[in-house]
Amino acid sequence: MTGTTSPGRHRPRHRAARAASAAALALAGALSLGAAPAPAAAAPARPAADPLARYHHQQLHWKSCLLGPDDTTGKELEQAGAQCADVTVPLDYARPDGRTLTVAISRIRGTDTAHRVGALLLNSGGPGGPTLGDPSFVRRAMGQVAARYDVVGVDPRFVGRSTPLDCHWPTGSMIRGAGTDRAGFAHEVRFAAGLARRCRTHAGDLLPHSSTRNTARDMDVIRAALGERRISYLGYSYGSYLGQVYATMFPGRVDRVVLDGVIDPARYGPRLLRGAEDANRHALRDWADWTAAHHTAYGLGRTRAAVLATVEAARSAAARTPLRVGDYRVDDHDLPVIVFNGLSQDSPTAYGDFAEGVRDLRRAAEGRTVAPSPWLASVLEFALTEHGSGYGSAQTSILCGDVAAPRDPETYWRDLRRAGDRLFAPVTRNINACAFWDPPRERPTAIRADLPALLVNATGDPRTTYPGARAVRRDWPSSRLVTLRDADQHAVYGVYGSRCVDATVNAYLATGRLPATDVGCPRPTS
Repeated sequence: MTGTTSPGRHRPRHRAARAASAAALALAGALSLGAAPAPAAAAPARPAADPLARYHHQQLHWKSCLLGPDDTTGKELEQAGAQCADVTVPLDYARPDGRTLTVAISRIRGTDTAHRVGALLLNSGGPGGPTLGDPSFVRRAMGQVAARYDVVGVDPRFVGRSTPLDCHWPTGSMIRGAGTDRAGFAHEVRFAAGLARRCRTHAGDLLPHSSTRNTARDMDVIRAALGERRISYLGYSYGSYLGQVYATMFPGRVDRVVLDGVIDPARYGPRLLRGAEDANRHALRDWADWTAAHHTAYGLGRTRAAVLATVEAARSAAARTPLRVGDYRVDDHDLPVIVFNGLSQDSPTAYGDFAEGVRDLRRAAEGRTVAPSPWLASVLEFALTEHGSGYGSAQTSILCGDVAAPRDPETYWRDLRRAGDRLFAPVTRNINACAFWDPPRERPTAIRADLPALLVNATGDPRTTYPGARAVRRDWPSSRLVTLRDADQHAVYGVYGSRCVDATVNAYLATGRLPATDVGCPRPTS
């Protein structure tokens, strides 16, 4: 989420029982490898036994990342010189001798051993986004400094090649539009309750153990299994929150930390997107300006107003009668989600993909036969079929497992009515499955206030909005903020093509020294 409603939209590529809770909280001290308090006797205290010794000292068996001839991720990793391994972690950190999970990792080793910094762990967000395939692109972004790091991709617990969590949903996301009236909202209440019920049926044994705090604990097991005293970290979007949690739970285990697309922890939870309406409206207007300038290619209108009117006409048509788009039916619950998905990347390629999708929707609204464009087809497959069930299940289990959501549907209905926005508020303020979830086993992490991190955010980011990044910067005087100006972009470093941003991040990764002051970077001119 933090997000997006479909996997990979924010991901950087070229082309977040009281007794059990108390036990887990107590165990966190042991996980930071602190010594037990000294007894009153004069004899020297013996170090406390490590309850996670079998995990910390496990031997990793490195192997090819390639799973078969159609494994695109494996091919990319193979070509980049990566190897993969499975790390064993406990399902329940309060019971480390019980059931175990595997967490899949990849690694491209650094070649400059004389100036080695250590391991750089990655997380590309979601939550629920697989990151195993990202070391190859991150190394390209790092340039020469990459030789000093082992770059490590991780599919977090229940994600990708790790032990899966799948609720067998008919959709890839709990994020949907609320519809246009009370009957439509009532449908959403039933739909959200049904998603939660499927999770209890198909993954009830795993749900209590899906959380950011457990993902952070897994990260520390990975650190130890790699033989690292400390790790550096690069997290995008939800990954920025995961980085904050890890650094808080294991403050002696972090070296250099880069958080790109910064989540304000005070706003993190199942309703994280609430409040992003203005940023998305701004991004939609900027896209409309670009599309109007390319009217010859897309035919959506020669002015911003005309393009926005085309979007509104498609929305209104879907609210009256579902639009037939290929084999799919797009109604007023689906169309706002499609628009929302089109607005996380500020580039001609992403703008063009979205414009083609809107053109298809307009033609469908006119009653024409439509074969959806590749981008629209992928969004519809994800939102309206079981294709992305595993992704949505993992994402939801983490969000619901971290922070409790309001349980009364009237809370959401009143919020929707107050917002008065027919396009974005129905997505950002709608009820979701977390309203029907069991309470989290642990309280949310109280994030430390002295994290020396490099923060990166674009001013127009429609997912992790810029005011959130500014709030985090104010709360962490020891951090620095790199701002990409005048871009509606979610995830910047190594993704957007800003030499200023990339050079600032790479200088920090090379030296470990934060900039003396915050850094502002202009939008690239070409």
